[in-house]
Amino acid sequence: MSGASVIGARAGVIRKTQPEGEKSLPRDLQTRANTDTDVCSRFSAQSALVNGTMYVYGGHSTQEPGQPSGTWTNDFFTVDLSKSWDISAPVVSGLPQPSGPPAVANGYLWNSYDSLYLYGGIVSDTPPAIPDPYSLWEYQIKSAKWIEHQNPKTSSGNNSDTGNQAVLRTGEGAGISIPELGRGYFFAGHSDHFTTAGWSIDIARIYLKSLLEFTFPGYTNDGVKDLAGGKTAGSDGVWRNVTQGGIQDTAKFPSRADGALVYVPGFGAEGMLLSIGGGTNSQMNVIDVYDIATSTWYKQATSGKYPSLRVNPCAVAASAPDGSSTNIYLYGGQNLQPYGQQIQKDDMWILTVPSFTWIEVDTKGQSVPPARVGASCSIWNGQIVVVGGYTGPDLSCDSGFYVFSATDLKWQNNYNALTGSNTQNQQVTQQKDLQGLSGSYGYQVPGAVQSVIGGDSKGGATITAPAQAATAGPLASGKPITYTVTNSNGAVVTQTGTSSVTSSGGSSNDGDDGPNIGAIVAGVVAGCFAILAAYLGFCAWVYRRQLALYKNHVAMAQRAAAGAPNEKSSFLPSSTEGSSQPNGKGTSLTDQSSGVGGSSRLTASNSNGQDGAVPPLPTGVWPPVGGNSTANSSNEDLMVGHEPSFVGVLLNPRRSLRVINRD
Repeated sequence: MSGASVIGARAGVIRKTQPEGEKSLPRDLQTRANTDTDVCSRFSAQSALVNGTMYVYGGHSTQEPGQPSGTWTNDFFTVDLSKSWDISAPVVSGLPQPSGPPAVANGYLWNSYDSLYLYGGIVSDTPPAIPDPYSLWEYQIKSAKWIEHQNPKTSSGNNSDTGNQAVLRTGEGAGISIPELGRGYFFAGHSDHFTTAGWSIDIARIYLKSLLEFTFPGYTNDGVKDLAGGKTAGSDGVWRNVTQGGIQDTAKFPSRADGALVYVPGFGAEGMLLSIGGGTNSQMNVIDVYDIATSTWYKQATSGKYPSLRVNPCAVAASAPDGSSTNIYLYGGQNLQPYGQQIQKDDMWILTVPSFTWIEVDTKGQSVPPARVGASCSIWNGQIVVVGGYTGPDLSCDSGFYVFSATDLKWQNNYNALTGSNTQNQQVTQQKDLQGLSGSYGYQVPGAVQSVIGGDSKGGATITAPAQAATAGPLASGKPITYTVTNSNGAVVTQTGTSSVTSSGGSSNDGDDGPNIGAIVAGVVAGCFAILAAYLGFCAWVYRRQLALYKNHVAMAQRAAAGAPNEKSSFLPSSTEGSSQPNGKGTSLTDQSSGVGGSSRLTASNSNGQDGAVPPLPTGVWPPVGGNSTANSSNEDLMVGHEPSFVGVLLNPRRSLRVINRD
């Protein structure tokens, strides 16, 4: 296997080759035993969360630091999230190691409300193992039995392959379970001789960009032809391989592996999937968005500082109580390149939707767990539970159980079980809606998120569309599913609409009887702008009236100076009206253009009819005019001979109003 193909949780881990002559026992001779939960380290396992129980299957586990081989296991154990525990003593129970399901890593464990389904994964490369033909293994929770579903094949449907194709095992893809819809998804990943039966070692690894969908038994799916008309999937479920969803089969949509897949309700009839991170060529500032109902991929740009590109992070999503935002938490991972120089990460990021803004969580001064990659993460009671993860060669052993408060944004020393939730652990306001996001019970929007999208801890986000506007897809035409939130005293805090596809994105806030600082500030700002707009409109009206009067007066003055019959200048008193000049003589003005740069020469005509040239005044300066008449008083107020300006009206609207009223 070439160096360039080693990516993900195994990247940077130096493994020794199997000693010559060493053989592993045939699978049918291996004994079944309860899983040993006391191990040195554990990573790249498959996990699922059902009704407060986290199930963890397979992956790697080591018994001592630096263990070079034999780390692939079919370990199977549970973590109880219905009880409180300290991270040094989690409530963990080992289950029997199954004899049928293979020992794999970097696959996925889908879950309905009563079964687990093991898909994909990579078999051991040290020592090398040969993968069997793929079978879907189902674990029935109530009976605690594994059932094999052999030779699965795809069905045709929207944007899929032609159907009747064998389902092959792939590895290092991104998986997600949506029990609310009765479906599981596995996106991208790769195929090679450690995933697929019959694959020659001489054939290079192939990276994928297909989306494999599995409809759980007993559920409907309008995207599959075999389930048209409301038919439900049989006991083997129904498979569909989506390969032509919108931009999926274009160069703009790269193949990738080791990313994360997250489900967000709303925006479309069945919600959407977000693909985050992974190699070989994905971006953290542009997110691939899959509209489940239309089986179509779109791209959505993000805003804000974004995390560095990484592989094998873990990601979970939590819903605001009113549903106005879904906040995706991204933790850990490692860089992909350069090969052999992988550095594990310990940072936590939030991608808040629908704003699509990245927020880096400040964990300075906290007891942050050692950086890791390939951890299993789940959210329950608003707390992110981290199990396992590869921490690099420098850490001898790692306890592997950590808890992060999604509300307080703090690593904590214990997991706190809450009471009062339903089996899906939904927000109280969402418990009557099957699409309400599970694991969010007790979750409140953190202050760091509120400062970006507005609202308060219960929701009420004021930014309800992507900061980088969506041009197509569910984010351009849909909105989140939103709910009414009330205080303990019964007062309505947030009242919003229900899920539907509309002509514009965002949630509709129909009322808010509680304090909403964002709404109050927005209202005050809007009111100030309304007052300013009204004032500017009034000043514009006054300015237009005053300018019209000014132009009329100038024209009259010019005609009077030119000797137009029966024309009297409003700038001058008549010879019989007296004068305010010291010599008792009135003065009239005329503007004679010089034809140079728009400048003018000024001449005077005294009241006794004798004209005489006077020295020109500085450009733009008019000599004073006098008179005691109302007209002359108005003319003096008319900017004392200057052409009126809009700024002057803004600064002294009362004076300008007096001018136009007098005239």
